[in-house]
Formats: sequence, C-alpha cells, structure tokens
Amino acid sequence: MNVELLQYNPDAEKIVAASAKLCYSSSEIDGILNGLDKEKTVSFIERLMSMGHESPLEHIAFTFGIEGVSRSLLAQITRHRIASYSVKSQRYVNEGQFEYIIPHEIENDEKAKAVFIKAMEDDEKTYNELADILKAKHLKAFLAEGIDEKKAANMAEKKAIEDARYVLPNACETKMIATFNARSLINFFHHRCCERAQWEIRELACEMLRLVKEVCPTIFRVSGPRCVAGPCPEGKMTCGKMLEKRKLFLEQE
Repeated sequence: MNVELLQYNPDAEKIVAASAKLCYSSSEIDGILNGLDKEKTVSFIERLMSMGHESPLEHIAFTFGIEGVSRSLLAQITRHRIASYSVKSQRYVNEGQFEYIIPHEIENDEKAKAVFIKAMEDDEKTYNELADILKAKHLKAFLAEGIDEKKAANMAEKKAIEDARYVLPNACETKMIATFNARSLINFFHHRCCERAQWEIRELACEMLRLVKEVCPTIFRVSGPRCVAGPCPEGKMTCGKMLEKRKLFLEQE
C-alpha cells in the first residue's frame, strides 16, 4: 500500500479558524484573516472542536493518491459518499497481468498462500482467454462494418475487456485519487480507524490520518476511532482496547 497526500489547502487551519470567527463576530470579510496568528488559530479551532461546531471544517479539503489496495477496499471506501473518487478503470485498462493484494492471514500461512496464488493465476488465465475470444469476435464484426483495422482492433479490445473483467477477483489491485473535506475525513477516521474495521481499510485510514496530522495537527489532534475522544460506541461489539487505542492515537502527534 502506498498513500500520498497530494494536495491540501494552504493555511488550512487558518481558513477554518477564520470561518469560525465569522460565525461569532462582526468582522468584515476583507479583514477576517487579520490577527489570526498561530496561537489564535489554535485557540479558535480548539474552541470549535469542543463545541462540536463542525461546519467550518468543510471549507478545507485533502486529496490523497492511493495505490496498492484491493477492489475489496474500493467497495468499502466509496461508501463514504461525501468524498470524490477517481479510480483506475477495469473497463478501459487491460488487466492481463494484474497485481493482487494478499491478506496478512493468508500471506503468513504457507498452505493458504499457495492456494491463493493459484487462484489468482487461474483468474488471470481465464481473463486472458475470455479477452482473446471476445476480441477476435468483435474485431471480425467491426471489420465487416468497414472500420479501419487499427481502430477496429482498439475498439475490439476495449469491448472485450469490458466483459472479461467480470472474472477478476476482489484481490485485484487498484489505484485511486480521493478527496475529502475535513469534516467528512474525521467521520471516515471514526469508522475506519476502529479496531472493528476490516484490516486493509483500517491500515489505509490510519496512514491517511498520520499524513493529515502532519499538516493540520490541531484539527486532527483527537481524530481516530470514536473512543479516542469519548466512550466506545460499539456496545457489546467493543474490542475492549479503548485505553490502548486512545494512547496510541493521541501519541501519534
């Protein structure tokens, strides 16, 4: 897994502080940033977070480049709808030699790993066979329509892999660019940094949190699973490690 923070708002915390300041003062817009030194910015944000006034957090956004993750993870992360995603397309990108993600439990079991790798190799072989069969069929049809051979071959391949992709596994590696505003990102961390989240998306969320803490330490100071800043909401499903998790995430500053 490789995660990079590609872009974020310059002076992000100052923007949030200015937005909060506007809500509670008669300051004019052209002077809203005046006097917001580091100390006052931190003070405004800490007051904001303690009040649960989260709407100013929506004025700043963070864009991540993510690769080396599975299509299984993709299905989970896109459930977080207040975000934008651009993902490598299996419809337009040939997956004839696809990379795949091996779960840790399988990686650490020699017998399970051998079975898993064989399944991936079989999937790749089936995908390629289907793609070849369908491409030949579509090429013949396009040529019969009088389409130029080079263009017909390109069209035939695209149409072939559109259907051949149906045999690809959840383990298939994908890449994406994802953009969240800070409020949505904090909610994402609440759910996906939790011990009950699936291991792969939890690893992703924890790395994303580490990256944003480097650039906006005040906003994300108590981010992570909900137990970092309050009681565990999982009831009987709790992992029972609230104090351990609180210590871990608070020491991540």
